[in-house]
Amino acid sequence: MRKNSRWAAAAHTLVARDSALARDLGLRRGSSTIDVQHSGRLSQEADLMGGFQELKRTIRDEGKYYALFPSYADSLSKTSRLYLFLLLATLIIPQEILRRSAEATMVSIVQTIFRRLHEADPATEEAKLRLNEEDSQHGDITMSVPADVPGEAVQEGLNAPTDTPVLQAQSSGMITDNVAIEGTANDSNPIIADDVTPSVVTPRPYGLPALLELFRVLVNILDPSDQVHTDSTRLTALGILNATIETCGTVIADYPSLLALVVDHGCKYLFQLARSDNPAVLQAALRTTATLFETMRPHLKLQQELFLTFTVDRLATSPPLKPNATKKTQTNSTRPGTPSTPVLGPVNAENESDKGNPSPARPLVQPARGETRDLMLETLALISRYPGFMVDLYINYDCDINCDNLFERLIEFLTKGVYPMQGSSMSEAQQLHSQFLCLDMLLGFVKDMATRAEGTNEPWNFASIPPEDLMQGKSRKKLVLTGAARFNSKPRLGITFLEENGLVYLDPSEPRSRSLAKFLKSCTRLDKRLLGDYISKPDNIELLKEFIGLFDFKDKPIADAMREMLATFRLPGEAQQIARITETFASIYFASKPFEIKSEDAVYVLAYSVIMLNTDLHNPQIRKRMSIEDYQRNLRGVNSGENFSPEFLQNIYDSIRKREIIMPEEHTGQLGFEYAWKELLARTQQSGPFMVCNTTLFDYDMFNTVWRSAISAIAHAFITFDDDYIIQRAIAGFRQCATLAGRFNLPDVFDFIVVSLSQATGLLADNLPAHVPNYPMVDVEGQSVTVSSLSVQFGMNFKGQLAAVVLFNIVNGNGNALREGWTQIFEMFQNMFMHSLLPTEMLQMEDFLGGVTMIPLRGRTPLRQVQRNDGGLLSTLSSYLMTPYGTSSDNLVPEATDSEVESTLCTIDCIKSCRLDELYAQIMQLEADALAAAVRALEALAHERTITKLKQEMDDVSVPYSQSPADEGPYVLPYDPAAVFLLEMMMSIARKTPKHTEELWPIIFEHLSALLSDAIHYSVLLIERAVVALLRLCLILTQKNKLRDQVYLSLDLIANLPPSVANSVAEHVTAGVGLILQQKSIASTQTEWNLIVAALRTTVSHPEAARSTFDLVAGIVSEGPTQWVTPDNFTCLVAILDDFASTGGDSVPPQPQRPKRARPQPLTESPPVERGRKALDLLCDLKRFIAPFSEVVKLPPAKAWRQYSLPLLTSLGKQSTNPVKSIRHVAISQLQRLLLGSQLVYDETEHGHIEEIFNSVIFPLVDDLLKPQVFYLDPQGMSETRVRASTLLCKVFVHFEVRDGRSKADVRVLWIQILDLLDRLISAEKSEQLYEAVSESLKNAILVMNAAGILVPPAVEDNRDEQQRTFWTATQARLERFLPGFLAEVVRTQEAVPTADDETSPSVA
Repeated sequence: MRKNSRWAAAAHTLVARDSALARDLGLRRGSSTIDVQHSGRLSQEADLMGGFQELKRTIRDEGKYYALFPSYADSLSKTSRLYLFLLLATLIIPQEILRRSAEATMVSIVQTIFRRLHEADPATEEAKLRLNEEDSQHGDITMSVPADVPGEAVQEGLNAPTDTPVLQAQSSGMITDNVAIEGTANDSNPIIADDVTPSVVTPRPYGLPALLELFRVLVNILDPSDQVHTDSTRLTALGILNATIETCGTVIADYPSLLALVVDHGCKYLFQLARSDNPAVLQAALRTTATLFETMRPHLKLQQELFLTFTVDRLATSPPLKPNATKKTQTNSTRPGTPSTPVLGPVNAENESDKGNPSPARPLVQPARGETRDLMLETLALISRYPGFMVDLYINYDCDINCDNLFERLIEFLTKGVYPMQGSSMSEAQQLHSQFLCLDMLLGFVKDMATRAEGTNEPWNFASIPPEDLMQGKSRKKLVLTGAARFNSKPRLGITFLEENGLVYLDPSEPRSRSLAKFLKSCTRLDKRLLGDYISKPDNIELLKEFIGLFDFKDKPIADAMREMLATFRLPGEAQQIARITETFASIYFASKPFEIKSEDAVYVLAYSVIMLNTDLHNPQIRKRMSIEDYQRNLRGVNSGENFSPEFLQNIYDSIRKREIIMPEEHTGQLGFEYAWKELLARTQQSGPFMVCNTTLFDYDMFNTVWRSAISAIAHAFITFDDDYIIQRAIAGFRQCATLAGRFNLPDVFDFIVVSLSQATGLLADNLPAHVPNYPMVDVEGQSVTVSSLSVQFGMNFKGQLAAVVLFNIVNGNGNALREGWTQIFEMFQNMFMHSLLPTEMLQMEDFLGGVTMIPLRGRTPLRQVQRNDGGLLSTLSSYLMTPYGTSSDNLVPEATDSEVESTLCTIDCIKSCRLDELYAQIMQLEADALAAAVRALEALAHERTITKLKQEMDDVSVPYSQSPADEGPYVLPYDPAAVFLLEMMMSIARKTPKHTEELWPIIFEHLSALLSDAIHYSVLLIERAVVALLRLCLILTQKNKLRDQVYLSLDLIANLPPSVANSVAEHVTAGVGLILQQKSIASTQTEWNLIVAALRTTVSHPEAARSTFDLVAGIVSEGPTQWVTPDNFTCLVAILDDFASTGGDSVPPQPQRPKRARPQPLTESPPVERGRKALDLLCDLKRFIAPFSEVVKLPPAKAWRQYSLPLLTSLGKQSTNPVKSIRHVAISQLQRLLLGSQLVYDETEHGHIEEIFNSVIFPLVDDLLKPQVFYLDPQGMSETRVRASTLLCKVFVHFEVRDGRSKADVRVLWIQILDLLDRLISAEKSEQLYEAVSESLKNAILVMNAAGILVPPAVEDNRDEQQRTFWTATQARLERFLPGFLAEVVRTQEAVPTADDETSPSVA
């Protein structure tokens, strides 16, 4: 403030009688060194003001309004006369209209004056101002009006048009032709210009000095600490100031002198008035503040931060305090040096930050309530109304490590403000108003960002500050905040975090203590109390030295040096810690060679004295203050035995007395605010420019930070508020958020939007039952409509319909951005499906047999009945009488009312508007990630309705459900149409997107395998659909080389189904496997063929599926274009053909062990028997492949026997005991043909193969025929089979053991076993036919062995070897048991013993 200013309200030097008026006018006396005449002039003017006070009282007392301008008013300067007019207008005139008219006139005059700034040259005007200040150093320069200028001139000037300047200032910059300049202090008389005439007044345009003085008057009136100014005066000044800023606020910044006044006192007083309890003053102050930021925002960076922080603090709801709990200070602001508006009244000194708080504490701000809250909210909305407001907050504050995260704090407040405040005393209307304003600002932020995304943005025009640097600063700020929070919780943990994240110890050449000290000194987020305690610990002496060594104390007085050091941390309470700090300070400060101090000890004592003096002079609990004499006396002889000079100590004393050393986090009351405000002004010089740029460069990070809370608030508003405009704005907000999510590729945002909107639709069901009631169906315009509970409720929920339309319109076209939100989409789908509301194409299922069918809402099998204990005849009769004829509650269909039909039609129209069919089609076009997410959501829902539900039901099912649980069978989960719907939708998506099979297969197969593993516990239709889905997927997998192995894994799953389940899905299995086998390259190994055929084998017992399966197998085995017999599938083909033969035998119903009469044999024309006979023919036909396969794969005879021949023989031997005679006889005939033919491959040198023929094929066959249970399967036909078996037994023995050319092996054991079996055959059945057959077969065998020299009778000259004698003796002894004399008869009666070749031929034939 200039020394010659007559408007400096800070000094009040008039007499006590006139002090009030002096304050109102902003007058002050000149320097005491001004000469007597100059002082007299001021005294004369003060006397005139005193007279004016008397006049004002007279007018008020007498109620007269004449003589407004007394004669002595001409002696005042023109500026004083103008202010006199203002006072007369505002204080004397009682009429409200006249007062307001006078204020409006004053506003118009000031606006006219300040428009001069638009025309003037800032550089020229500032140069004039500096020149005036230089001239004023020689004395005060004042203006006076000659005595002969009449008072009417003043009145004419006041009545002049507003565009003509009439006011004049009191400096050389505002000199007019009638102004007399009073000389300097050395002049005794005023100098009057010669050309001044009393009748001519020629005004000239006002210069910067005049405007500066007027502006200073308006600002100083706002000082709330000046109790002289009334609220009405401040209201007038605020109105004028607001109009002035509106007029020239944009150019005020071009004038440093005016800008300095705005930045300092203007903002300071306005912020203090923002706490006024007077609503009018508060409203005017907030309006002026908003205008100030709107016009001069680029120059008020830290001021805007303070105001917004204060506003949010007051508007945010404070959490309720616990009973008997100590009040804690809020921790909203995290940076010292940012002043809070002082608390009006005493502040509890115990308001300190808790140890471990993540950020330093700040004074508690009283929450705004009632009208105050509305005014502050409206001001906030006014300040934030321009499009780039949030961007400016983000880049200027959130990306600045020394500033609050204002953007995040403001969005957090706005989102919370949309919700109702709990426990608030506000009326409902006030609360709604508050919620609406918060929602409006939040939606404005989203709209502005969406507009920028569409291309309406500005380029980055700050070349010196790259956006990348700002983003790096934001990232670093986040780390610093986290590190500071951990330091405030536990310093060692915080330092460890800082080191891990590269915030300290970056330079290896720099000492670690210095690196840490730099960070601790520069970080404003640390708890200063903890910091002081940490650096003063004994273990941290080096850190303390480095910390204090960072200060530059050169040429600084010790009081200022202590003030600077103690501003960075708070002195701990322990004396030893204070001593360490003081000693370290003394050492470092003395090294800077301070003036007059001779030793380090002297600095130590002085430092202590400064601390004690500061406490003594400023502690309110100390009544008797230390005087300068006391201070000097206490420091005698301290300076190396000498005294400090009185001037030296006086300077220290005055410095502490005038400026208290305020410890960090002790900023309370007006003194604390003044100190913090000075710190803010100091930071202003280093805070950098305020960047204003409506750019999109930071929108991604901004949106990614706040989207969740913003969408939640918008959703709450949409659900809660009933106002149509609010609902429309919320819908637009959802769409804009979706647009931003798509632009920034944020799937989580889409998910959250879907989740939020889906909850508002009413289409989600908490617990969707599996049973679908019988809903009524009505015919509307030829269309059948189902009137369900959901269709009625949704049709009456208009807001739910809006939410559904918005939701599905957002999802349509944005499916690739959706991930977890698919769960809600499909939940709504299944709910609509259960109520018959989905489009037809979404209700269909496709299989291999019936084509496309609709998914049934009810199962085909009834639910398991719960066994109950009947109460006898009376209970039965009672139940019968109480039950309607032929009806049940489940079959009752209620009638639909007209209103329900109308609601249902509304629902149908809404669902059509949702375009679900388009969304369903778009799902098939999704990218891999989104498609996998959709299928995963379907699988999760299906899993919950099947696997999870089964587990719960199994846990809940009690064992005593019936008397014999084993008779009931396994528990079966009731049919759930929703589970089938979800499965069909999964299958449809996978089938129509074959290019994404690799991504979808693991998800679907996991669900299908879980179903089929417990298939017996699920409904038949669900398992049927699972098998169909699995096989249809396998068709796709056959085209994917990477997934070829999954085909066989799936077939193995089908092959292991329980028989009852496999029989129910046999037709689908046959059709599916048949389609799979059309791919000739599908099977290339024996394992693969085994799995394919194993799946087919499950269908053999099904009457319809068996026909298709047999045709498929016959095509593979028979000659023709479809023949596909390979070495790999030979064995499995044998197995499945054997199954067909066995199935033919199973067609015979079981009979008791000893039936009274033989049961009839089935006709050979029956399909199973016919397939069985054909299967045996095909089985025998396979023998022609044995030799070629052995040659192709170069298989040794031994392996060929084991791999091909033996399985074929075993199967034929097994079927030789088949219950059906025709199948049995075909089998034994084919067996004989194969054994006695030439196509059987085996190792002739290996006798073990021959033994294996008997032990594995022939002997088991005869043993089975001897079993009664086998015999009674067909008593009449089994005798013939026994005859054929006995013949086969002997012929095979002769063929393999007696023919020429083979080594003479010992066949005694094998022959005796044959004789034993023949003995058992004869003994088991006393049949003449069997006796003759056995005798004839034995006879042929004995004759052949005799001719071959194996069975040789004794002679006169016994030339037999030991083996021949033993063989004859054993044979004779065994035959004598059941055929006495038979051996001697056969050998003796033969006149000429035939050769082996002669006998073999007819035997074989």
